[in-house]
Amino acid sequence: MANSFFKFKQFTIQQDACAMKVTTDACLFGAWCANKIKENNPKNILDIGAGTGLLSLMLAQNINALIDAVEIDEQAANQAKQNINTSLFENKISVHHSPIQNFEPSILYDFIITNPPFFENDLLSNNSQKNIALHSTQLQLTELIVHIKRLLKPEGFFAILLPYHRAIYFENLAKDFYLINKTVVQQTTQHNYFRIMLFYSNSNNQKTEINSICINQSNNIYTKEFIELLQPYYLYL
Repeated sequence: MANSFFKFKQFTIQQDACAMKVTTDACLFGAWCANKIKENNPKNILDIGAGTGLLSLMLAQNINALIDAVEIDEQAANQAKQNINTSLFENKISVHHSPIQNFEPSILYDFIITNPPFFENDLLSNNSQKNIALHSTQLQLTELIVHIKRLLKPEGFFAILLPYHRAIYFENLAKDFYLINKTVVQQTTQHNYFRIMLFYSNSNNQKTEINSICINQSNNIYTKEFIELLQPYYLYL
């Protein structure tokens, strides 16, 4: 059974009311994004599908920006508010309980981050909250692209975490953007790739950089690359 909370160096994530718990790959994605976008000095960030507020808090820790965290599930949105209001970063993050389809901000964003539902067209569970969090019943990737286009500045960037097997499909959907970096993720070098992190620009046409990262060494100890990214966040690194 997952813990009801996950304590980081500068904030704590309560997750008992959220179907989508804190995962190692989501933490890696948050740290990777903060590292990638920091040099671009974004002033406004949008987190689509905020869940517990994990990604927003990871970005807020290292980037001086205002963040809108949008979450469709009411329980998850309330828990994200709780996590943010008890953190050092409550003045930097606003939580919006809304489907992204209905979200109408007065600004466009320098950076959009999203860890969307993974299991499009897979078998659904009997738990409607878990279906929203894990399945693309409320927001398919084709629709997600439409709203990223709608909400991103012409010179903006966005990043997405996906199952590895969804990468080619998404890259075809996102051909109006410029893919700056793709980083594939393995649990260990003995495992197949299971996630991919994609970083896009709305205007910067440059050659795509391709990287890989392993989370663990074969002896179940974090790799040097993982530690370097997560050291600002993980309590015991």
